[in-house]
Amino acid sequence: MGAPLPTPSPQLITHLVFDMDGLLLDTEWLYSVVFQEICDCYEKKYSWDVKSLVMEAAQIIIDILQLLMSKEELVEESQTELKEVFPTAVLMSGAEKFIVYLQKHSIPFAMAISSGSASLEMKANQHKEFFSLFSHIMLGDDPKVQHSKPDPNILLAYAKRFSPCPPMEKCLVFEDALNEVEVSLATGMQVVMVPDRNLS
Repeated sequence: MGAPLPTPSPQLITHLVFDMDGLLLDTEWLYSVVFQEICDCYEKKYSWDVKSLVMEAAQIIIDILQLLMSKEELVEESQTELKEVFPTAVLMSGAEKFIVYLQKHSIPFAMAISSGSASLEMKANQHKEFFSLFSHIMLGDDPKVQHSKPDPNILLAYAKRFSPCPPMEKCLVFEDALNEVEVSLATGMQVVMVPDRNLS
């Protein structure tokens, strides 16, 4: 078990930053469906125990489940299938209500995600009005993002998009993955973790 996460003294929050997958947009189960379909060909089960360990890392999936395919084949096949299912993603329960509330009360908020622009277009195409409410969306392929998540660079770039740039300790990040919570804390930002219900 890792060392306890640091718990800095709470500061007045002025700006919010959101992750997307599994937090605002219900896409995590789509990854599970696609990988299970691939694993079915090898009579293997892509269980939550495996998923929680690998977080869609292709080589680890192949090694743990002993799939008779290369990493490149798994990535290519999964990406092909994900392109078909991403447009079916729905908003997480309560997400729209919360974001509309923030906008109504003039609370600055934006999104920082590791997905590139093409991936976002597929996932968010049915929810353009919702995503238009965000002040800005930092993408993993943004020129100002030298390193995507879990590197803290994307969060720092996110903050600089505001004018004026808020102090890091006054930003509150919403994440659903422990490693990204740790990264957010390393920037000096405050964090709320909203874990998947399957995580114990």
